[in-house]
Amino acid sequence: MANSLWGRLDDVQADAGYDGAHPPRMGFFTDTSVCIGCKACEVACKEWNEVPDDGYELSGMSYDNTQALGASTWRHVAFVEKPLETSAGKPLTTTDLGLPGMGPPGAMEGDDQGARSGDAGVRWLMSSDVCKHCTHAACLDVCPTGSLFRTEFGTVVVQPDICNGCGYCVPACPYGVIDLRKEDGRAFKCTLCYDRLKVDETPACAKACPTESIQFGELGELRERAHARVEQLHEQGVDVARLYGADPEDGVGGDGAFFLLLDEPEVYGLPPDPVVTTRDLGSIWKHVGAAAAAMTGLGVASFTSRRLVPRLLSTSLGRRR
Repeated sequence: MANSLWGRLDDVQADAGYDGAHPPRMGFFTDTSVCIGCKACEVACKEWNEVPDDGYELSGMSYDNTQALGASTWRHVAFVEKPLETSAGKPLTTTDLGLPGMGPPGAMEGDDQGARSGDAGVRWLMSSDVCKHCTHAACLDVCPTGSLFRTEFGTVVVQPDICNGCGYCVPACPYGVIDLRKEDGRAFKCTLCYDRLKVDETPACAKACPTESIQFGELGELRERAHARVEQLHEQGVDVARLYGADPEDGVGGDGAFFLLLDEPEVYGLPPDPVVTTRDLGSIWKHVGAAAAAMTGLGVASFTSRRLVPRLLSTSLGRRR
């Protein structure tokens, strides 16, 4: 099977060269509707993978002291503060999910944390973000040393010992996940605990999650479970519930780590329609080849004409004499 850069791909391991006996593709389903923002996943990830600390001081951005994924933050719990009123003073339509909220005294009293006339509180949308382990991983496609590779479980892993720090993978990622560590210049990101997968263990973050917001398993089974969860929330009146990264027909061929969101992706800092940045790589090289052939042809024509014109002139002058 020829390696593909774009479109639906049902067997990423076979596309990477593994034989038919490879394990099923494994991944994460993160249900943000039950995330409580405890950051147990962040701590477990750092402890197991020996990821260095990225600062202990609050950033001033809510209770989020990490702010984004990076070389030293492989799991990031976002605290999205969403006002319960619009700028025009009109209350937003929200549905109580039992999530924490805050506001002036009395604003959040009662059973319903949704907006009501006169309320001016803030609703928290919490989500544990992670590398998406894309079906079509641009970071892997542009890596010149083979440091990034596809595992037998369909995940994408960095081998720091052969990373040369070129940084090509950083702008290639449509999600802005992968990053270079300033101390040594090498790239790092989530490995989906590859060492644990090889011994049939659950990744540390999913193991530590107290609410099962982070669910680990075979990707096909997780997608079925996620669709059922969305239907359940819709039946409960949570019409805003949607899946992100679960569609194998999307711009990256579907993600190995996908999410259930309670608002637009942009609210969580996610791109609304991510597309693998190497999608047009094949056509680009075709155009480059065509341009090179055209330039070569022009050069040959120019060289030939330079030799031919003097001969024609000489012949013409000889006839006139």
